[in-house]
Parts: sequence; structure tokens; C-alpha cells
Amino acid sequence: MKKERVLAMGLCAVMTMSLAACSGGNSSNEEGGGQLIVYTNSGSDGRDAWLKEQAAEAGFDVEVVQIPAGDLGNRIISEKNNVQADLVFGLNNVEFEKLKAEDTMEKWEPEWKDEVDLSLGDPDGYYYPIVIQPLVNIMNENLENPPQDYTDLLSEEWTDKYTILGFGGGTAKTMLAGLLVRYQDPEGELGISQEGWDVVKQWVQNGHMEVSGEDYVGAVIDGSRPICEMWGSGVLQNEEERGANFQIMSPEVGVPYVTEQIAILKGRNNTEKAIEFANWFGSAEVQEAWMNQFGTIPCNETAFAAAPENVKELVNSVHQQDINWAFVAENLDAWVEKVELEFVQ
Repeated sequence: MKKERVLAMGLCAVMTMSLAACSGGNSSNEEGGGQLIVYTNSGSDGRDAWLKEQAAEAGFDVEVVQIPAGDLGNRIISEKNNVQADLVFGLNNVEFEKLKAEDTMEKWEPEWKDEVDLSLGDPDGYYYPIVIQPLVNIMNENLENPPQDYTDLLSEEWTDKYTILGFGGGTAKTMLAGLLVRYQDPEGELGISQEGWDVVKQWVQNGHMEVSGEDYVGAVIDGSRPICEMWGSGVLQNEEERGANFQIMSPEVGVPYVTEQIAILKGRNNTEKAIEFANWFGSAEVQEAWMNQFGTIPCNETAFAAAPENVKELVNSVHQQDINWAFVAENLDAWVEKVELEFVQ
């Protein structure tokens, strides 16, 4: 891949930026004079200020409220009976499925729907894809006969040769889900067959669980532990900053795509204005500018056509795994708990 600098996307990262104050607690919007309140977990590193400024130039009065990913969904659900925001973007499919189950969103249809892969979003039309991030295993560029799938890692050949990220993070949770959903069984424990749990147990115990503070990417580069999990923009960032090249594991079944989505929240009087804003933000022009400013990978195909070559190469090297996100949302917390309690040594 070419070494063009691409800033890391903040999709799965836990953001620590303080919650901005949201003016007015009246869900009618009357006191706000039509101001749009936008909740996001993707407003750090200047994204919130940039978005507010660009929106103002387009005729929108917006307040962007940055909330860490782990808290944002719960915040929206807790405000269900006294809605404080008009729309939300940045959360992934799992979190949006939880919001959907709580009936917090309006059904709508963006003007740019034909420019994105709708299979990345909600088939019922409550949320739509904005930014994608494939989750992969990176491998040392000189690794011979590299494994082609997670299941290949179960062999003795790869014992302690791959790093699994801590399950407190979104990347590790989603990659765990990507493995477990292959073994879906309505009669099995937590919806997974015994074969599936056996595979995951062996995968966890044959590998190396991330230790806080260790340089697991450095271990891939020097070959001491040549495989580790990584989010898409992290691949590009580490190649750029460390002058490295990685092989990318590309299972036939595909890899999980973490996808930032956008949705209109139910219970405010600014619904039409919120849809106008979502149409603007998701447009090819704005998504291309968002990409160029912050290094995101846009779902909008027209915007993606203008992406740097290394971004295109990464995305084209893998394909999306077919995942039932509603099933994942229902079970993920329990899956992680079982794995941590029973399998992690």
C-alpha cells in the first residue's frame, strides 16, 4: 500500500472528550428557534467544530454534542420520554439495533440512498451508513503460508503467534461476534452451537490476549508475534507512521464491517430540518470533505471514488461479512461475559 497519510477514524475508539452542554431541555424545540441538536460519538479531534462551521455555511444552526460511544446509546434511551437531540450519527449497527428496539428513531429515506450500500444499514429504514471500517487481522509482510481465516489459527502452528485485543474494546467485541455468528444455533447456549463455543475457546486459548501497554503492532512488524487484530484506519495509520507493510487476512466468509450510521430521533419538532441536515451531511460533496479532513472511509460511493489509493486498496482487499446485527445486539454482552469468565486464562 502507498504511504499516504490517513488520519485514524474514531469509530470504535472510546472517546474521552467531555460532554458538551446541550442548551434547553424542552423537547419541542420552540426555545431553540429551529436549532438542531446532533448527538455523536465521532465528534472529537475537531470534528464537532468543523461540522458546526460547515453546517452554518450550508444554512444549518447545529449544536454538536460529543458523547463517548459506550454512553451514547444509553443516553438516548434514558431520554426517550424527554428527547433532547434531533439526530445522531457515529454509532455502529449493534448500538443502533438497541435504539431501534427501544423505538427511539423515525423511519426516513435519504436523498443519497442510491449512492451507498444499503446492506450496511437498516433494512427497515431507520438508520443509514455514513462511514465504514473493516476489522481485520494484520500479518507480518514476510509471513510465509499465512492463515486465511480465524479458524486456521486454531492449529498448533499458530500457538501464541496472534494477538486478540481486549474484549473491553469495540474492535475485539465485533471480531468475536464475527466468529460466533458463523455458528448460530437457536437451540445452543446464547444462540450459539457447542461447536461454535469450542472453536472460540480454542481460538482464545491458543492465542495471546492483549496486555495493557504492550506494542502488539511492533510484534507483528518484527515477527515475534506476527498476527494481530486491527481496525481499518489503524492499518493505514500504522503503515504510514512505522514505515511498514502488512498482509491482510481475508476470510472467504468476509470480515466484520463497523459502520457509522446516521438516524433521526423521534419526539422532536425539527424532524424535517433534521432530515435536511442528514441529506446534506451524507451527500458525496460533504462526505468527501469529511474524508479529506479526518481520514474517514466514506460509504458514499461517489465520495469514496476520490479516496487516496491506499484506502481503496485496503477496502478492496476484503469484503463484508453477512452479519445479523439484531442477533448480535441481543447477545453480545452475554457472549463477552461468557468468554471472559470461562475462556480467558
